[in-house]
Amino acid sequence: MRHSAGMILLSVSILSGASLPTKGPVPVPKPAVPGEQATPTPELKPGVPPKGAEINRKTGAQPRVEEKEAAPGDKTKDDSIEEVFLPVKEEPAEEHASCLADLKALGGTFTDTKRIDDGKGCGIDKPVRVTAILPGVALKPEGTMRCATALALARWTKESAVPAAAAAFGPDTRIATVNQASTYVCRLRNNATAGKISEHAHGNAVDIASFTLGNGRTIAIQPRDEDGTLDGAFQRAVTASGCLYFTTVLDPGSDAAHEMHLHLDIIERKNGYRYCR
Repeated sequence: MRHSAGMILLSVSILSGASLPTKGPVPVPKPAVPGEQATPTPELKPGVPPKGAEINRKTGAQPRVEEKEAAPGDKTKDDSIEEVFLPVKEEPAEEHASCLADLKALGGTFTDTKRIDDGKGCGIDKPVRVTAILPGVALKPEGTMRCATALALARWTKESAVPAAAAAFGPDTRIATVNQASTYVCRLRNNATAGKISEHAHGNAVDIASFTLGNGRTIAIQPRDEDGTLDGAFQRAVTASGCLYFTTVLDPGSDAAHEMHLHLDIIERKNGYRYCR
């Protein structure tokens, strides 16, 4: 009977709009089942969510990842950020002397010049100014570079370019001049305003614009992948053989910056890797 009376009073209270007593035990909420409670979704930045952020499996949202600002001097793979420039690298005297002896034995005409240090990593510790690569083969205009670069250029010219010219244009053909577009110059790669320093700025590179033959005819470097003439065959032959002497060879087919010359350099890479294209 007491239970029936209580139920009657409760029903009357609800129907009449009366409030329930405020005193008494407070209901305890049911504990959440582990794994079912959704994680609040942080504010997202507009655009594509950052790579590597963990997706919330329940909501599908991807939380914002705060980017850490690079500290001064930190290196980055982005070429648009200037690299940390190192001082001009010193060359051992005995190695330089040995190189000069080899270059002289090939008959090149050159002059030892004073150390170059133009700042920002540009310079050559022991530069040489080359006026002739081989006997009777001039370098025009004369170029300043490391001895190791001049030696690679002389060997490539003697062992590859000269025989290729004779094979393509006749046994009596000789190369009178190798016309260069750039040797040492303090600049970034491809003359960019930001990015990595060029190998030209270390004296490690030379750009070849053309070859002038003994009869006065000039073979210009230009796109020749589809050139079925002997001029095209000659250029492709000297380009392919260049990788035997240089660690980098870029021809007119490599990119827009090398449409009218061959870029040759002697940069050192791990495990003797060479980049030729």
